[in-house]
Amino acid sequence: HTVMLQLPNHLASTVRRVAEKTRRPVEEILVEWLDQVAADLPIESLDDEQVLALANLQFSGQQQAQLSALLAKNREEVLTELEQQRLDGLMQLYRRGLTRKAEALKVAVERGILPPLS
Repeated sequence: HTVMLQLPNHLASTVRRVAEKTRRPVEEILVEWLDQVAADLPIESLDDEQVLALANLQFSGQQQAQLSALLAKNREEVLTELEQQRLDGLMQLYRRGLTRKAEALKVAVERGILPPLS
């Protein structure tokens, strides 16, 4: 869906700086930020289907490939600033995903939609 937004000056400046620094389009940064906010809704407020989806959450193939490649390169040589930023971002996303997955598993077991882990 296409949405037109009027951003406050401070937010527009921030997103432009991030886009320039990461060499990504402003729109991509904003979508990423909105995804992060939506992903941080309390798991208890989600319906069963959404809880199960989070409990089964995995990195996309592209994200996993990027993470693996950057980690391998990091072991062998110094990453560029852009590569280091991307690696940091992927690691943060990975850690956050694991945390959300664990929380979703807990809620799913509490609701009885998944059996307890042995």
